[in-house]
Amino acid sequence: MKLADLRKLAIRRQFRIRFALRNGMECVIDHHGVARVPALKTVPDFDLEAELASANEFALEPASGKDPSIPRPVRRDELAAMTAAAPSASPAAHEED
Repeated sequence: MKLADLRKLAIRRQFRIRFALRNGMECVIDHHGVARVPALKTVPDFDLEAELASANEFALEPASGKDPSIPRPVRRDELAAMTAAAPSASPAAHEED
């Protein structure tokens, strides 16, 4: 599971996906597919892809403010299954007529 997979999932399902980094910070992937580390104040000294590889716990929350539910905790294997089950865009969908 790569960061690009989570970005696609966040866009398709309109989720915010959160996971903790080893340095205590948190990464948030929004419903636009943008990955941010809100507490980051300087140039990072870590690779977000490597941090994702070590993460095992994630939180999913709806991007809309309509559902005030608590973020749903998800394990890595469940999230990987969700990314694998997400339909990929067919090449024909990107071709111009």
